[in-house]
Amino acid sequence: MAATASPGASGMDGKPRTSPKSVKFLFGGLAGMGATVFVQPLDLVKNRMQLSGEGAKTREYKTSFHALISILRAEGLRGIYTGLSAGLLRQATYTTTRLGIYTVLFERLTGADGTPPGFLLKAVIGMTAGATGAFVGTPAEVALIRMTADGRLPVDQRRGYKNVFNALFRIVQEEGVPTLWRGCIPTMARAVVVNAAQLASYSQSKQFLLDSGYFSDNILCHFCASMISGLVTTAASMPVDIVKTRIQNMRMIDGKPEYKNGLDVLVKVVRYEGFFSLWKGFTPYYARLGPHTVLTFIFLEQMNKAYKRLFLSG
Repeated sequence: MAATASPGASGMDGKPRTSPKSVKFLFGGLAGMGATVFVQPLDLVKNRMQLSGEGAKTREYKTSFHALISILRAEGLRGIYTGLSAGLLRQATYTTTRLGIYTVLFERLTGADGTPPGFLLKAVIGMTAGATGAFVGTPAEVALIRMTADGRLPVDQRRGYKNVFNALFRIVQEEGVPTLWRGCIPTMARAVVVNAAQLASYSQSKQFLLDSGYFSDNILCHFCASMISGLVTTAASMPVDIVKTRIQNMRMIDGKPEYKNGLDVLVKVVRYEGFFSLWKGFTPYYARLGPHTVLTFIFLEQMNKAYKRLFLSG
């Protein structure tokens, strides 16, 4: 969704002038941040659901709606936006890096005659860009998980981070720099799973809908394919996501971490909470996916149009 110029706004070589790569990356990050402002409450509910019932305790929330109402009653309207600063930083780091890596690799692997990479190569590029972005965004992710989890704890056990920068500073000061990248492996694994699942399920869903005879290749078909793709992506990535959430929120008990590794998280969740607990927070996770994508593209389109009008017209 790059900004394109009008026919009259052409460069010296006759080609339409477009915004520089740096501006495209900036707009990508800003668009993701704008969307996050609207979906942050769903992220909070998802994280609380994933931590509910941890360690064989009684589940705090029966459903996502129950979680939302409970948070509103206990913490107020401001409470559902806890961790917003961390969510914004995550988008600024993750989205911008992912977009930058994807663009660079895509251009490098495009043929001399302009032939774009094939489907499998696009998938590899997407997964590589997603994993790299996830690694860069892990510190903000750790801060986000901890900030959104704080409200469920007794007052004397809360970390009490004021904002994302206070969280990052205190994590380094109290637990060391490596803690900022705690859970980076499942975070990167989730990014790979999400990118792979989205690519494969979207194209398959779209083809299935077109073959049914009830759909033509239009926005309704794209929307329905996106919703089906989101369902598949959520189902595939939730077990990895709960591993990431638990590891990034864990504390040291008698000098030892609560979990040894990701596999230990999976085993303990299944043993003490049940197999289907791996999909805790499914509803808010799925509900967040669609609106965040749609809002990101809306904001991106508007910024591209504004840039074109202000800098490329005439």
